[in-house]
Amino acid sequence: MTLLSKKVKVIPRKIIKDSRGWFLKVIDGFEENLPKYTGEVYITSGIKGESKGGHYHVQANEWFTLIEGKCQLKLVDVKSGEKLLINLSSEIPETIFVPNNVAHIFVNKSDNNFILLAYSDQLFDPVDTIAYMEF
Repeated sequence: MTLLSKKVKVIPRKIIKDSRGWFLKVIDGFEENLPKYTGEVYITSGIKGESKGGHYHVQANEWFTLIEGKCQLKLVDVKSGEKLLINLSSEIPETIFVPNNVAHIFVNKSDNNFILLAYSDQLFDPVDTIAYMEF
């Protein structure tokens, strides 16, 4: 084993697949050599005709960037009920900040799959993920 191969870490990852697409957590916050505080980085895909998300977080804030395809991001402020619709396309790169207590769902109405990159400022906690489908 070389000196460099002792420094570099290869970290196995798990892809979760279902009928809507796939999900890959890229950084889970438990890796060696991270700063004292790190959230999570993940990539998810959305199959045509399917939706991803459909929830909100009481604590977590998230940032989303569509890196392939097109989709609609539907948002609802769960406290005020205000709604917002954002059409996303990887051809027009944008990062969308979604604060806590804003429900979000990514709807794929196109003929192709989409790929979405996301960062959460919190580590995953199922108690902080509240299902919401009133978009």
